[in-house]
Amino acid sequence: MKILVCISHVPDTTSKINFTADNAAFDTNGVQYIINPYDEFVLAKAMHLKEGLGASITVINVGTAETEPSLRKAMAIGADDAIRINAAPKDGFFVAQQIAEIARTNTYDLIFAGRESIDYNGGMVPGVLATLLDYNFINACVGLEIENTTATAQREIDGGSETLQANFPLVIAGQKGLTEEKDLRIPNMRGIMMARKKTLAILEPIETGDKTGSKGFEKPQENAACKMVAADNIDGLIDLLHNEAKVI
Repeated sequence: MKILVCISHVPDTTSKINFTADNAAFDTNGVQYIINPYDEFVLAKAMHLKEGLGASITVINVGTAETEPSLRKAMAIGADDAIRINAAPKDGFFVAQQIAEIARTNTYDLIFAGRESIDYNGGMVPGVLATLLDYNFINACVGLEIENTTATAQREIDGGSETLQANFPLVIAGQKGLTEEKDLRIPNMRGIMMARKKTLAILEPIETGDKTGSKGFEKPQENAACKMVAADNIDGLIDLLHNEAKVI
């Protein structure tokens, strides 16, 4: 079984977000980057399949050289090799196109991706990728069992969960539940040393037309100061909600 795991290189949630002086781009100064948390869940699931079924794991990222630490970490966790498409990820469609080009020439049985990345929260790459490849697709996956070339999966739906089956080749968009947090892998020293010897292939992107572009960024308005209203001042509270907050 050949598995491809898509890895996003995203700002740590504790990072302070700023933009350039003209608000035209994200300011990366002082920002710590990590593997996208949803991608960590799917990577841990891929490792479970590798250990149980003898699968091979390739991790892939669309990004510039700054993303390589995340790929090295994924290999230290246990991925066999890595591919970096040498391009800034312009949008979700661009990323899916680049990954699809690699998948077409390598015939993967399973492609894992996080449900979304925590930077832009677009949630479009797995579905677009499955469409471009004409693969089966399961979104919001929280459980997965493999038997031969058939996957039995659970996914979240409104008001509950759904169990379904799909055949390979298959794209899985996973999230917490596919693997529990306690089962996430942390690289050990042996894994870190072995990762230095594993192959990290750097490939140039295919030419595609730009579908979208960012015109500018802005931060949300800061919360106004909190106003305290006495418990017995119902008329005052209603007045504030109606005339100032304008929520009633």
